[in-house]
Amino acid sequence: MSVHHHYWQGSFVGDEEAGRRLAELPGAVEAALATELETETVLAACDALSTALCDPGHAVHGRLAAHLPEGEDPAVLAELGALLGRRELTRKLRRELGDTAPGRLNRADPRETVYEAWAPVGLVAHIAPGNAATVAPLSIVEGLLAGNVNILRTSSADTLLTQHLMAELAALDPSGALAARIVVLRFPSSRQEWLRLMCAPADAVAVWGGEGAVEGVAAHVPAGCRLVEWGHRISFAYLTSDAWSDAVTLGALADDVCLHEQQACSSPQVVYLDTEDEGEVFAFAERFAAVLAARPSAVGAASTAEPDPAEAAELTTTELMARLEEHLGLTRVFAAPDGSWRVMADTRSPLTASPLHRSVWVKPLPRKRMIATLRPMRRYLQTAGLAGSRTDIAELSRTALAAGVTRVTPVGAMLESYAGEPHDGVYALQRYSRRVAVQADPALFATTACLDDLARPVVLPAPAGPLLGKEDVQEPARRVARADAELYFRSGGSTGAPALSIFSYDDYDTQMHAAARGLLAAGYDPVGDRTANLFYCGAMYGSFISFFSVLERLGGVQLPLSAGPDHRATAQALIDHGADTLFGMPSYLWQLLHAEKDSLRAYGGLRKVFYGGEHFTPEQQRTLKDTFGIEVIRSITYGSTDLGPLGYQCTESTGGVHHLHADLHTMEILNLAEDRPVAPGETGRLVFSTHARRGQQLGRYVIGDLGREVPGRCPCGRHAPRFELRGRTGDVMRVATYFFNHRRFLDLAGENGGHRGELQVRLDVTDARERLTVRVERTGATDPERLREVFLAGYPELRSAVAEQLLDLVVEAVDGASLDRSPTSGKLLAVVDARR
Repeated sequence: MSVHHHYWQGSFVGDEEAGRRLAELPGAVEAALATELETETVLAACDALSTALCDPGHAVHGRLAAHLPEGEDPAVLAELGALLGRRELTRKLRRELGDTAPGRLNRADPRETVYEAWAPVGLVAHIAPGNAATVAPLSIVEGLLAGNVNILRTSSADTLLTQHLMAELAALDPSGALAARIVVLRFPSSRQEWLRLMCAPADAVAVWGGEGAVEGVAAHVPAGCRLVEWGHRISFAYLTSDAWSDAVTLGALADDVCLHEQQACSSPQVVYLDTEDEGEVFAFAERFAAVLAARPSAVGAASTAEPDPAEAAELTTTELMARLEEHLGLTRVFAAPDGSWRVMADTRSPLTASPLHRSVWVKPLPRKRMIATLRPMRRYLQTAGLAGSRTDIAELSRTALAAGVTRVTPVGAMLESYAGEPHDGVYALQRYSRRVAVQADPALFATTACLDDLARPVVLPAPAGPLLGKEDVQEPARRVARADAELYFRSGGSTGAPALSIFSYDDYDTQMHAAARGLLAAGYDPVGDRTANLFYCGAMYGSFISFFSVLERLGGVQLPLSAGPDHRATAQALIDHGADTLFGMPSYLWQLLHAEKDSLRAYGGLRKVFYGGEHFTPEQQRTLKDTFGIEVIRSITYGSTDLGPLGYQCTESTGGVHHLHADLHTMEILNLAEDRPVAPGETGRLVFSTHARRGQQLGRYVIGDLGREVPGRCPCGRHAPRFELRGRTGDVMRVATYFFNHRRFLDLAGENGGHRGELQVRLDVTDARERLTVRVERTGATDPERLREVFLAGYPELRSAVAEQLLDLVVEAVDGASLDRSPTSGKLLAVVDARR
């Protein structure tokens, strides 16, 4: 019976089936590339696998531990898990490809209709090394992050760890997109026909190993195919005179030598001293030998660290040759009696490879000769561990880099790394990607920020888990890890106590770019518009700061005025600086424009208004257009302090209709009374799950707003789902056994009563019954009695409550400034319930 030790696109197969599929590999690649792979799909699956690998009690951890190489510490699974977490991978994406969704065709410059993205090269063939259990799966993950189909070869001596690890990863993606892009084969290097079939259709071939391994694979790499070499490298430590006499430095250097028994490319093989004095070299070698002698032995280390017969022979030969040269005064050897370590001092400076296994050369190298001595070996240099003063480190770093080193670290940290670190002088994700561009007609694409919005819908992992309310989100927010808690905001408090929201700067940047794309869709012109940012600022409220950031990312002209009480000074600034576009809360903009109506009408330069946090009624919009000549009035974004931007308007959107920011969130619309989806077109509770977030899990968050799905594809051509806002759950009042909706009062006042100002409902309790007071902003045509008749005629439930003497209805006209507002945001409080 054939052993199924190959993993092919979701299933384990034997040699015969793998050989048949290899012959058909080009077709399989084309079929896989025809389907979309969202970066979020990769991140979500990797993050789930990371959680399992870091938990020794998890079933996945147990299954994979059974496939570790003999003698391998199971802790390597946790190390791998740490590298697969969302934090590490998103940081890697940002560092290497500049974005957490690098495959989307976004504008390279918001002021131009040129779209750029990182596209997969296609098929990446990975030739894995046999001495590192984690390299193979990480190499495939890098290929997946770049969107590629990946075929990997492990040696016949390897266990099936990589195959089963990739199977576990693919199982965490119900869409099957990951499985379609993963093939792992296990065969010996002698099977050259399989290697040829792997490489023939490849667009990039990644090889891990020495020159011999690279040459053996290169023969099969077709013309035009990118050969990515991850070959063996040599690293060294460099110590100044102050450092080499310091006991702490010597201990840190010994850590670098002993960790992984010098098996890593970043392990020091040579220690250079900044001197020409041979006596100092010999004296240092003797002191360092004593430090190594005090270190615990390598007993219990992984089998890959134990020297095989060939390595043992090289160790013996190298040491014997160095001892022979002692008679010439060229060397001095200090070694453990059992051969577990050796320090070989050599008076000659040229770089010499170590036989590893705690074998270290010590050589003199004055800094003035560093470039001349090391540059001939530049193809093989990797890490330089430096020890010295601050000035020494700065100067020596530049010199080492000029000599060909690709990586400089402190001594004691040579084997440490960080997420997104370049490897051997390049970014892996860029080697597995192509930079592509589309130039589009500015007349046709002026409001298109992302070309993909017109091409296909974004498909993110389906939301799962319980529904979350504000309190469910607030408590975890207070426990966000310090590394993720970089930016603090508080909500405006218009529907309750201000809530705390915490962001990492990376998440904030992602959201501001999304809001900027939405603003372009709404008709903002970063080249021509001159914008006054009139949102409220201070008290940790985020609107002003956020839209400052949005305009900064758009490269738009901005007057950062903020909302202030001196309307005359604000209006004069608009006039003096030629502002034609206003950003702000409707209630504040309404007050400003009417307080300074004469000067702003005479100015006549206002053309666009983008508002947020509240809505302008149709009557108010009509007034702004008729009175001030404003041409465009649209929502600047729909969002919340904790979730960020959720929706945006396009030039075809009216009223409360928005597109979902589908690259950031998924949306559900649930029944008002039950946790089930509403029927198509029915109004329900809006529930959002955000995916592009670090530190906080904001899945299935009941935001408190009501809305309905808008069916069909938008005339603007975008695939992003549309929804219409229908008020807030807090705007629905239970009064005198009836439910009343603030939005209904607003619609009746505008449509039937001709009211163009603001409107607020206040609830009180009198001795006899409850009282509902509709407070309307006083304008020239305001008639409270007429509005009362409109409400009673158009709202049957209200008419019944009044007729049954369960409720007193009062309509009063007041100055706009006397309406109750949030002290933080200035937002009008739609309902003021004074019954509590």
